[in-house]
Amino acid sequence: MKQARPGLFALLLAALVALFLLLPIVAVVPVSFTPARFLSMPSGSWSLRHYQALIDNPDWGHSILLSLRIGVVSSLCATALALAFGLGIWMFQPRFAAVLVGFVLLPMIVPPVVSAMTLYFLLTALSKVNDLVGYDTWLGVVLAHTVMIAPFAVVLVLVALAQVDRRIDLAARGLGASLTQRVFMVILPNIKFGVITALLLSFVLSWEEIGVTLFVTSVNAITLPRQMWMGLRDNIDPAIAAISVILILITVAVLAVRMVVTREGNAAGG
Repeated sequence: MKQARPGLFALLLAALVALFLLLPIVAVVPVSFTPARFLSMPSGSWSLRHYQALIDNPDWGHSILLSLRIGVVSSLCATALALAFGLGIWMFQPRFAAVLVGFVLLPMIVPPVVSAMTLYFLLTALSKVNDLVGYDTWLGVVLAHTVMIAPFAVVLVLVALAQVDRRIDLAARGLGASLTQRVFMVILPNIKFGVITALLLSFVLSWEEIGVTLFVTSVNAITLPRQMWMGLRDNIDPAIAAISVILILITVAVLAVRMVVTREGNAAGG
């Protein structure tokens, strides 16, 4: 059966919509090269002074490293929790599976401000009994980010599991495979691309999270988005445009990796 291909008008319309959506992002690139001390388009001359400011100012480096640490740990935790939950739902099929899934997805439905306030009170309470996981600590931010990004990982894991033929698990069970063998030798190899996608998405969501971070941090755990927010609030520093360009490049790289992983997964499945 011959597949219908989009016409010239449809392609032109899609290109115009994509250009309209990308223009605000692309406009940041020339602004980052302005020689002025304020946000403006470069007029006549270009400068790397704001990229140099990112290197000279240790606060930017510390915030980037902290965001990387938080992003890696929280994405690993969120993906592990999502994988455990998804495998439990898929393998055991509890009676109230829909209720359990709805409960886990609550952070996606509840307004972020409500979640942020709840996490604020939780972390301040934890601060009274320990100095590691609490308000304005990096592990406290990891806990908050894990709560917020885990539902997205759950959705991706459940979607990946929905494409697995349940009969292969039943066959492994009939041949005497233990629960651990079924999970690590039968199920996980069939959803590995979905797990990798969940991990990448969780990292990106944690990397750019700002709403909850503003509630659960103060002066010690300054992530990169919070550092950018402080720069915009106190003084519109053109270095923010430079770091925005770097973030765009990182996001594009992560999306490219995700596309490659998805393509390989589709090729393996085909």
